[in-house]
Amino acid sequence: MKDFIVEHYNVIKALHVIAIISWMAAQLYLPRLFVYHADADKGSELSETLKIMERKLLRFIMNPAMIAAFIFGGLMIWGNPDLMHQPWMHVKLAAVLLLTAFHGACARWRKAFVADKNTHSAKFYRQINEIPTLLMIIIVIMVIVRPF
Repeated sequence: MKDFIVEHYNVIKALHVIAIISWMAAQLYLPRLFVYHADADKGSELSETLKIMERKLLRFIMNPAMIAAFIFGGLMIWGNPDLMHQPWMHVKLAAVLLLTAFHGACARWRKAFVADKNTHSAKFYRQINEIPTLLMIIIVIMVIVRPF
């Protein structure tokens, strides 16, 4: 299996990048939907439409993209275990863990909207929408610049 991974490393890397792009797009868009949802009246047509959009985004794009990113990233590490000896990789993985925690928080916030029990303001969702951007910047700098 490891020989297959090494032989197809660039394909696996490309699939990893595609999964990351999809995951990030969803992580940036879902909180924006929450901004609109927080301002919508409970039970309104807009609120119900946003519930559907949020569910589909989370279940059909965000979750599968995260899983694919983990699988292809794990395969890359398995194919090149020396990556785990690089300090920049540890910073990257810490940022990925924080991004995963943000993903989990988005899933919880979505459940609150489904139950019409959201307690956060649109301003809150506008502010937290910056978190995945900051984590993405850290991850990209670690992977491309490899500062240490």
